[in-house]
Amino acid sequence: MADLVPLAQAHCTARHGHDHRLGDARIRELLPEVPGWELVEDGHALSKTFTFPDYYRTMSFVNALAHVANAENHHPDLSVHYDRCVVRFSTHDVGGLSENDFICAAKADLLAG
Repeated sequence: MADLVPLAQAHCTARHGHDHRLGDARIRELLPEVPGWELVEDGHALSKTFTFPDYYRTMSFVNALAHVANAENHHPDLSVHYDRCVVRFSTHDVGGLSENDFICAAKADLLAG
């Protein structure tokens, strides 16, 4: 799906089972499409820290991201602070990263714009 459209314009689809976990080669292909995101947890998750000038803007981002996550039915782990939010994506149902994680990472980047 993301091969045909930019990641930020793609939509998540249900991914269950290890067959949908991305291999190292595919992760290396997709990672440049989400600049600033890092592989964490031995490559099983994506993480990025978004910084903001104040709490209000941090919470605005968090609320907007919650809306997108709900619409895509793919929810990140968040660590929210006064001037930053650490976002972590992983697909628990596949035991690592799926294309959905990269789609939602790209959408988070658009929100932070």
